[in-house]
Amino acid sequence: MSNFSSSVATQIAGRSLSMQQQLTALHQISVVLSRSLDIEQTLGSMLQTLHDHAQMQYGLVSLFDHDRSALFIQAMHGIDAEVIKDLRSVRYRIGEGIIGTVMHQGHSLVIPRVADDPRFLDRLNLYDYNLPFICVPIPGADSRPIGVLAAQPMSVDEEGLPARTRFLEMVANLIAQTVRLVKQARSESEAIRSERDSLRRKVRSQYGFDNMVGQTNIMRQIFESVRQVAKWDTTVLVRGESGTGKELIANAIHYNSPRAGGPFVKLNCAALPDSLLESELFGHEKGAFTGAVKMRKGRFELADGGTLFLDEIGEISASFQAKLLRILQEGEMERVGGTDTISVDVRIVAATNRNLEEEVRQGHFREDLYYRLNVMPINLPALRERLDDVPELARFLISKLSQKQGRELKISDGALRLLLAHDWPGNVRELENCLERATILSESGLIDRDMIVFNNQERKAPTLISSSSSAGASLAARQVSTEMDFNDPQLDERQRLIAALEKCGWVQAKAARLLGMTPRQIAYRIQIMNINMRKM
Repeated sequence: MSNFSSSVATQIAGRSLSMQQQLTALHQISVVLSRSLDIEQTLGSMLQTLHDHAQMQYGLVSLFDHDRSALFIQAMHGIDAEVIKDLRSVRYRIGEGIIGTVMHQGHSLVIPRVADDPRFLDRLNLYDYNLPFICVPIPGADSRPIGVLAAQPMSVDEEGLPARTRFLEMVANLIAQTVRLVKQARSESEAIRSERDSLRRKVRSQYGFDNMVGQTNIMRQIFESVRQVAKWDTTVLVRGESGTGKELIANAIHYNSPRAGGPFVKLNCAALPDSLLESELFGHEKGAFTGAVKMRKGRFELADGGTLFLDEIGEISASFQAKLLRILQEGEMERVGGTDTISVDVRIVAATNRNLEEEVRQGHFREDLYYRLNVMPINLPALRERLDDVPELARFLISKLSQKQGRELKISDGALRLLLAHDWPGNVRELENCLERATILSESGLIDRDMIVFNNQERKAPTLISSSSSAGASLAARQVSTEMDFNDPQLDERQRLIAALEKCGWVQAKAARLLGMTPRQIAYRIQIMNINMRKM
């Protein structure tokens, strides 16, 4: 009786050890599968763990390729690494061999002895024909397998085959989760990459040289300067009146430079007092001042590896100029309330509408900071100094507005001549606003002279000048008049009719007599030419 009891105890102890081995192996496999998103490397490490901790040799994982309608080996253990590369082309069609059969049926197959099953193809010339072979499906989300896991036990143990099969099925479930997570991560990564590339293409097209409008000699020289300076990390100072496009130039420099893949950070220096400006540029540590509840990076840190655009640089105080000078010279700074020195790699593009030379002379702007910023100056002319660019600019802006509003917009020659007569104190920004107002007034999409409204003016038409007038013509030739001369040879039929109506106080009968027409003819032309009869 004692001998029987001892034998039973031994069997129980052996089974307990076998279960412990399986638990240990499952734990190791779960750790391995969570380490990396490299599916081949991960599956290879998993098969190594099966060999080391579960006494399973010649492990193989095949995943189904929907595009090629076949199973292909993703990972294998127990064979030379160079041979494995050649095995990537080995395929198993659905229903073909043991692996194809498991993929087709969706349930596990166990061969007690490989030599006894004619379905075993042995394309790999690898397995021991006197040992068992276990093949289990890797389940998919829709209950259809996504692949197959196969391995060969190291010894003949027919009684233990069901337990080993259940063990491999658990491993297959872990593999399925890993494959799904990897595919999801790859899909999300690809979507992010695609979106990033799309945004980059959009930004580069928006700020590319093709979108820099201007055919005058001075603008061509500026565009060439931008192309040249964009190649290097040189500090750039963009100067010009408000509305001339200084920020556009800064964008073009960054997105056409080697730093285009880095951040482009902007800050309007005139918008903040010195106390906030320091924190905004350099950042602050937690508790540095009241309200600093956590550490915050400044614009310099955020722009590391990219470009920092400092607009209205001429507005900063003399005390803050010294703090700014250090980081421009040394590339080092400390956060507000901090003691650690932080190094940053930032390209500076500054902009101002002030006369910095005069500011230096009066002592309002540090001379050393001026020379530090004025390495590569780019001076943007006012729009009144390049009036010949107005038609091209107008058409470009109309095209942008057309995309924004989702309709076709056009501008007449008469409207263009009217735009040429204005001196544009607000420069390109004023032109853009003027055209946007005109598109709102136009129901048909055609922007004509009677829809042009200048800032701080009633809707009155200026005296027309020839489009061939030079940009340097005197402002007196472009003064706004309360009426047009309907006998002006520059006027087309529509403009001539508007001029006559204005001259006659918008009384159609009087305008008809002035033009030698009947009131009916006048009314018909007003209708077909879409003339707004409101008093301008």
